[in-house]
Amino acid sequence: MPRHESPVVTRFAPSPNGPLHLGHAWAAIVAHDRARKSGGTFLLRIEDIDGARSRLDLAAQFRADLAWLGLSWREVTLQSQRIDRYAQAADALRAAGLLYPCRCTRAQIAATATVQGPDGPLYPGTCRRDPVPPGPDVAWRLDMARAMALAGPLAWEDERRGVQHARPEMFGDVVLWRKDAPASYHLAATVDDAADGVNVVTRGIDLFRATHVHRLLQALLGLPVPRWHHHPVLVGPDGRKLAKRRDARGLVERRLAGENGHDIADAFRVGLFDTGLCPSDAIDLSP
Repeated sequence: MPRHESPVVTRFAPSPNGPLHLGHAWAAIVAHDRARKSGGTFLLRIEDIDGARSRLDLAAQFRADLAWLGLSWREVTLQSQRIDRYAQAADALRAAGLLYPCRCTRAQIAATATVQGPDGPLYPGTCRRDPVPPGPDVAWRLDMARAMALAGPLAWEDERRGVQHARPEMFGDVVLWRKDAPASYHLAATVDDAADGVNVVTRGIDLFRATHVHRLLQALLGLPVPRWHHHPVLVGPDGRKLAKRRDARGLVERRLAGENGHDIADAFRVGLFDTGLCPSDAIDLSP
């Protein structure tokens, strides 16, 4: 008899710093349908720790948008109510000698970096070589070389691309605890997915390389390892990913204009994307 897949738990985790657009709808539908295919659970997690940019009034708008698309979900705890959990994870890494304080500004890093990483200029290790005292005005960076030596070789599985060998060194000494907000995306998302029981992480291919860091953090913190499903992102006629910062038309605008969200969701499922939009895997995945 064929072996049946265990129930899948996925999540959609938007940040309330602007309205959702069709790219978010696509991501939510992929996660929703991936879970429902196995009789599993689709979670909604509001990632609201982006300082003053986070607006909880948008969370209600997000829920209305998802319902308009015909999706159902179970909502989990807001990130802003999980700060203690992130602090415990950071404390564990600090106690293991894997974090160090850093006072370097982005301008200083840009002026001294000689290598480009996935997120921009690669941190040159200034405060690792010349330590600075801890305090409220520092960020905390992961000593990548030490962390990798401790964790050893690691692998992770993407459902669309197979087994991957973790190469987190491409990010250098990433910030895990920020000056302007609590945990970084890398730390918060990793801790949250484990706490929420997510066993298939669905997200856009533009976040593929971040998974190398998340796999390392799972090993360092003793967290369960999910599978990943990195799906194409929606791009416009200019070939660029839809983004809030480029004023992609919001779902709320479409909803209030009387468009049918169920029809939009069904069109996504059969590949009939809006005119001018298409899914793209054209992302550089090299280190």
